[in-house]
Amino acid sequence: MAVDGPLPKLDREVYREALRRELERVVQEVADAVDDAPAGRIIRDSEEKARDALDRFRQVAYEKALQLKVDAAEAAFPPSASSDGAAATE
Repeated sequence: MAVDGPLPKLDREVYREALRRELERVVQEVADAVDDAPAGRIIRDSEEKARDALDRFRQVAYEKALQLKVDAAEAAFPPSASSDGAAATE
């Protein structure tokens, strides 16, 4: 099915709420990584853990944005007709 015109925008508030819990987890992980590193080795022992947590957040944030965009696009189109001509129902 071809799409004419722009797709609907994703709901920023829904997106923000979906990421809030994930962001809290990342903040906790980064803080733990820094706090748990021994004196004199804070950067060496925490940098990779913090980077990994932030990379996961980046991936989750992007995937969630894509999913919300798909959901918004699907909601903008009426259900397609089935092969016998009757409207599809969910």
